[in-house]
Amino acid sequence: MIKIKNIKKTFGQTTASDIPSFEVNDGDILGLVGNNGAGKTTLFRMILDLLKPDEGEVSIDGINPAQSEEWKDWTGAYIDEGFLIDFLTPEEYFAFLGKISNIPQETIEERLKDFDLLAGGEIFGQKKLIRNLSAGNKQKVGIIAALLNSPRLVILDEPFNFLDPSSQNILKNVLTEYNHKTGATILISSHNLQHTVDISTRIALLEKGQIIRDLPNTDASARQELDEYFVTTPHL
Repeated sequence: MIKIKNIKKTFGQTTASDIPSFEVNDGDILGLVGNNGAGKTTLFRMILDLLKPDEGEVSIDGINPAQSEEWKDWTGAYIDEGFLIDFLTPEEYFAFLGKISNIPQETIEERLKDFDLLAGGEIFGQKKLIRNLSAGNKQKVGIIAALLNSPRLVILDEPFNFLDPSSQNILKNVLTEYNHKTGATILISSHNLQHTVDISTRIALLEKGQIIRDLPNTDASARQELDEYFVTTPHL
């Protein structure tokens, strides 16, 4: 699905990314973990062509995202509030996404039913602009939007941020069920180690822009090694 080769990105004297080689397989739920400044968001932004690497290249199903937009048809992502159009209501925003993706409004409305539980009665039908929603509800709007076009590649940066415990557990179920149902490849980054280990089939541990461990995570098998790392490694 995703191949990374000799990616490097620096900001001044700080190395944000230095990855000689890494591959994400079709159907992986890959969790990116690391302390602050490890390079998780930088990596996601380079994959999505939101940030140009200084060296190296990324390919998504053999497509260089900087040279073609074909990959956008089957990719859903949410990084931060900058992805939202906050002067619209959630319904208006989802309708807009449907129009630019050539998805009929009837199909959009049907797909939104799958997210009723995650929305929790606080998003749909409230007639609130996105800008007036709580941080947690903005997060939910972004996640729902990322899944709306039934993508086969999903990238979510800190998806558990701002969500209450119930919503966090609902989101875990949404993502794992979506993966099982569609075979989609899902990449998440999170400071919430427990949730990341719970849903990921594979864990990439980043430190100072480098992937220092690539761990299989069958039945949460990576938990002990990660716990030991974060106990002995200071936050940066």
